[in-house]
Amino acid sequence: MKLDSTYQPEYQSLKELLIEMALERSVDVLLNLIVDRMVQRPHVALVRIWLKKKADICSKCSMLKKCRDKKECLHLIASRGESISSPSHNFSDLTGHGQRIPIGITGIGKVAQKKRSLMPEEIEADKDWQNRDTWAKGENILGFGAQPLRFKDDVFGVIAIYSRIKASRVEEGRFWLKMIANHTAAAIANANAFREIDHLKSQLELENEYLKEEINQARSFGSIIGKSPSLMNILNQIELVAPTDASVFIIGESGTGKELVAREIHKRSLRKDRPMIKVNCASIPGELYESEFFGHIKGAFTGAIKDRGGRFQAADGGTLFLDEIGELPLALQGKLLRVLQEGTYERIGEDITRHVNVRIIAATNKNIKEEIKEGRFRQDLYYRINVFPIEIAPLRNREEDIGALTCHFLEKISSDMNRKKPEISNAGMKQLISYDWPGNVRELRNVIERSIITSENTGLKFIFPDQEQHPSYPVLTDPYHKNDALTDDELNLFIKKNILTALKTCNGKIYGKDGAAGLLGCAPTTLCSRIKKFNINIQEIKK
Repeated sequence: MKLDSTYQPEYQSLKELLIEMALERSVDVLLNLIVDRMVQRPHVALVRIWLKKKADICSKCSMLKKCRDKKECLHLIASRGESISSPSHNFSDLTGHGQRIPIGITGIGKVAQKKRSLMPEEIEADKDWQNRDTWAKGENILGFGAQPLRFKDDVFGVIAIYSRIKASRVEEGRFWLKMIANHTAAAIANANAFREIDHLKSQLELENEYLKEEINQARSFGSIIGKSPSLMNILNQIELVAPTDASVFIIGESGTGKELVAREIHKRSLRKDRPMIKVNCASIPGELYESEFFGHIKGAFTGAIKDRGGRFQAADGGTLFLDEIGELPLALQGKLLRVLQEGTYERIGEDITRHVNVRIIAATNKNIKEEIKEGRFRQDLYYRINVFPIEIAPLRNREEDIGALTCHFLEKISSDMNRKKPEISNAGMKQLISYDWPGNVRELRNVIERSIITSENTGLKFIFPDQEQHPSYPVLTDPYHKNDALTDDELNLFIKKNILTALKTCNGKIYGKDGAAGLLGCAPTTLCSRIKKFNINIQEIKK
């Protein structure tokens, strides 16, 4: 196209604008750059750019009655111009006339709907143009040109120029406006792609940070192991709720395996390809709760040396496991409820509202109903998370599971320590089954780990935190001694009683993995010598 020499310097500046646009990645900076440069042309009164976004201010929008969709409209994003009316208009104001335009309404909305510019005859025949608003007439607006910001088959928005010369005289102008619109659309597409890449990179870094933290803190308890009726019932409940997005509330004593149940639910859910992020509500310092959940920006408070995403951002698209939720402060419970209900939150120090899509699995070892009664837990939050409750029975009520868990821990811990897996005697298993296990599965693992460390190939000896709760275990105290040292008679009586306790535990059996010799940690021949020395009648013990 041959250009009039009158417009040569003007179009040279437009060429320079295209080069600058190609270097810009920020959409906001890009759009303001375009309107700043284009409004410098002498006949241009106003340049505006709208982007297609979700409807947001319908209740106070001046075009509400004309809007059919009420879901999506054009948002005014950038605007520059020089007003000649009196009083003058502030054309840089994004909240005034034209801040929202419905798709298909006015010339701007029709360009977005048709995905093409309007021809001069279409503009002049349009009633909206013929009945121009007072502001347009006062500004002597004679020409109007608008182009869709179209990339492939997507329309991102509309760019419009309002001029003080008739549209029929600016054929070259329409050509350049279309070129700028096409470059703008491509730049927006690229900026969106870069933003998505940056978001995914940030998300991966955040997930990696939290997952590394979990690996460093976690102690493996294996998968869900056991065969008790209560455990089978839990597995059935997991099968039912896992494929849904329902919130799950896991209730059980400390050490029963609530996190294992949560991970199994996530593993079988539709979110399994996204992360499950854990928050231990009992381990976060009070002043850092909000930052831990929602994140913060640099300088938001003392110690905030860089931007940081919270657990909600890390879990976006996946599962957020709120362990020990009963420890959550009341002040944060209300903010958590808002996020769960609305799916939005703000980082500390930032006024940008972020959207998040997470599934909530919560767990507690507290009586939450009692906490609600005492005013320490919000009832509305309880109803929100308690959609599908799962209660885990304590280990003392699941004796059938102790054997399977013991075998699993013996194999895993021995392997981790690069030791041969030790055998456990029937007597040893009886000890484990008869113990009350106040610490549940976690305590069982610790007891087995300690027994492997101290065994030194002499047989497993189980040391319980509270031995008085285990009547069958030999108690190494003597009620007769009054001083720090025992006499020979007192010592012999003590040894005899200890041997009798071991023999009774093993039903008089001396040899083998479930015999008294293994329980006492001595050779069978040594035990036989002591039995003879103390005149112990084995037959009496077996009765």
